[in-house]
Parts: sequence; C-alpha cells; structure tokens
Amino acid sequence: MLYFLIKNLVKAASWLFCKQINIINQPEFNQKGPLLVVANHPNSFLDAILIGLFFTENVHFLARGDAFRQKRVRFILKTLKMIPVYRLSEGRENLHLNDYAFKESCRILENGGIVLIFIEGICINSHSLQSFKKGAARIALLANTNKFLKIVPIAITYNSFYKYGKEVQISAGNTMNASDLFPYKEEAKNYLHFNNQLKKQLNSLIQFKPMVKIEANLLQKILANIGRYLHFPLYQFISNSIRQKTKGTVFYDSVLFVVLMFVYPLYLLLLSLVIYLFIPSIWLVLFVLILHLVSARLALLFTC
Repeated sequence: MLYFLIKNLVKAASWLFCKQINIINQPEFNQKGPLLVVANHPNSFLDAILIGLFFTENVHFLARGDAFRQKRVRFILKTLKMIPVYRLSEGRENLHLNDYAFKESCRILENGGIVLIFIEGICINSHSLQSFKKGAARIALLANTNKFLKIVPIAITYNSFYKYGKEVQISAGNTMNASDLFPYKEEAKNYLHFNNQLKKQLNSLIQFKPMVKIEANLLQKILANIGRYLHFPLYQFISNSIRQKTKGTVFYDSVLFVVLMFVYPLYLLLLSLVIYLFIPSIWLVLFVLILHLVSARLALLFTC
C-alpha cells in the first residue's frame, strides 16, 4: 500500500518537477518478471525513482546501505522495496552484508519479480559510463537457474543535474535472456562478457534528444508568470537550503525532488486552510488550488 501511494505521489510530483520525461521503447516497461533491470547512475536516487515510476509491475531497488542505519528508516525503505547494498567506502566490515542483497535479489527474481541495479556501483553527475562492477553479473549468474530470467538495460539521461524544470529521457534497450550472457564455464569470463554486452547497449542508449520547444500563447504566458511569482519564495527558500546542505555531493536534485514532493502538498493544504478561515468558500479554495497547480505547470514549461 505504501509503495502504491508513494508511486502515485511521485507521478504527480514529476509533473511539476520535469518539463518532459521521454520514454524510449515503452513496451519494455510493461514486462513481468523475472527481470533484472541494469541501468546507469548519473543522478543519485532520483534515477531509481523515475525509472521505477514507468514500470507496470513493482520494482525492487538496490540502494546504498548507509541509508538503512536507523531502524525506523530501514523499515520504511524496505516497505518501499529497497534492498541495502554496501560499498567499500561504507566500511569493509559491512561488505559481508552484501550476501543478503544478492540472496534477496535472487529470491525476488525466482518469485517472478523485478530488480533494478545500477551497474556502475557509484553515482557521478555525468552521462559518461563509469567502470562496471560485478554486482549485476553476479546476481544474474546466481539467478540463472531460472531459465526465464531476462535482462533489460536502461539508460537515464538529463538535460541538467541542477536546473529546475528538467527534461529527462529514459531509454530501454533490447531484452536479453540471461542464459545467453553466460556462454563460458569460467566465472570471470562470464562476468566480463556480461558487462561488455551491457556496456554496448547502454552506450548506444545514452543519446539525449532535446524536447521540442512549444510557443506559449498570451494566456499561457500570463499564467506562467503568475505561477513563477506565486512559487518563487517557497522554491527559492527550499532550493537554497538544500543546495547548502548537499554541497559537494550528487544529492541536490534527488533531495530537492523528494522535499518538494512532500512539502508542496502541505503548503497547498495550509494555504487552503488559511483562505477558508478568512473567506469560508469552497469555490474560492478550489480556484486558488487549481490556479497554483496550472500556473506551476505552465511556469515550468515556459519560464524555466
């Protein structure tokens, strides 16, 4: 239930955060499992949020293990179908916990589920592919006893990592049978072959196509400017605060998206209550809400 609610909240938030999300090869997102989704990782956890949004079936994510330290947070993240995986930088003593990540991923795949893993194992604000780790190949090899296991590469690209009103492209490659990616008897050769095949596809998918610009009519221009001035103080305060706290990291975009996703509905609710206290008219409240939402979207399209 929580996953369903958050997914729909993300869908609504993306409408006000992104000018356009262009999906390439849409049918690949309608697949059922067992399916291992292998993706690049240019923009922190926003990558997982947006990729998972367009799959028909629920998607389990491998996420950095240090986010699971607090018990309450760990419960929420697991409810949202996240699986902790640890890197060397998060402590050598935690690496043995990755056995759980691999076993849990295999269990999900064996039960016909979908698992998303970022094959680079690291996030850098760049569309140039980094060195591939063995995690994806290891999971695929361990789960390869299921003859129905499929692998699909997905590339996510952005026109900007820091600009509000971004254009996003999510491109799916051709689905492959896992058995075809492990032709050798030697494990090391299979890992290398798996990564080479995925790299070929991902490199071809990272080809960003800019959005076709639409000219605004007079009414749209007016509403867009209204939206810009209505939302500027709130957005500026939040974005500046997050920019300072995430300085020197890759988390600005992701944190901004999540904070706005939760704060903006609360802001609209509070605004509605204040208006209703002074002028108890449901119609006025509805008008203000619609004006905010429509003008916010138009400001996104025509002034950002």
